[in-house]
Amino acid sequence: MSSAFDAYRHIKFSRRGRILTVSLDRPDAYNAVNGEMHRELANLFHDVNKDPESDVIVLTGSGRAFCAGGDLKWLQAAIDEPSIFEEMTREAKRILFGQLEVEKPIIARLNGAATGLGASLALLSDVIFAAEGTVIGDPHVSVGLVAGDGGAIIWPQLVGFARAKQYLLTGDLLDAKEAERIGLINRVVPADELDEAVYGFAERLAAGASKAIRWTKITTNLTLKAIAHQIFDTGLAYEALSNLSADHQEGIDAFRERRKPVYRGR
Repeated sequence: MSSAFDAYRHIKFSRRGRILTVSLDRPDAYNAVNGEMHRELANLFHDVNKDPESDVIVLTGSGRAFCAGGDLKWLQAAIDEPSIFEEMTREAKRILFGQLEVEKPIIARLNGAATGLGASLALLSDVIFAAEGTVIGDPHVSVGLVAGDGGAIIWPQLVGFARAKQYLLTGDLLDAKEAERIGLINRVVPADELDEAVYGFAERLAAGASKAIRWTKITTNLTLKAIAHQIFDTGLAYEALSNLSADHQEGIDAFRERRKPVYRGR
């Protein structure tokens, strides 16, 4: 494996010919993103883009989930120390634009739940396959946060503003079959057929005209990148404000205590 990936602790890598599989790797925490993984994600797509030994990327999670969003202890730390959230926003920008800048096609392999940041990582990929039973959603508002780190950008582009707001304003999750039906993801297959579907498609791309495929992706992403540049900073700013709200602390407390939050608009 290329030395560029040696320093990663919470992301692991494997190769299958010219296909590079990137696995978020905190399986005991359903691959929830903590501070260290977030820093790694801020570098990941830049390193993947420069990797000379791959033409196609498969993005997935270790264990039973794709990615369960932000780690609770990390989110609490960002409330207690605002400078942590400031660093999170800088890294978030590198993650989103880094992913959009990768010239190689990225196939999301959803082997389980993809929520919050996990949903954004999945939906900002180029083609999304999911195992039956997978749930996906952006529950930022469920813990009193603005969905500013990707959800407000990508959901309307995939399913339109009405459906996007239905899910972003409630934080509701939807199952993979419904996500496929509304065009949020590409394809749902039985769990035991997920690898066949994902790697069959990946091998087809890897055997194709790599320059034509890469440049087609670059061209297709131009509009999405323009939209992201237009609104991402504002989304992050509103998310930073909501991080300081009493409702966000209530959302974290309620999640920790496994109860329904009581929000007061403060």
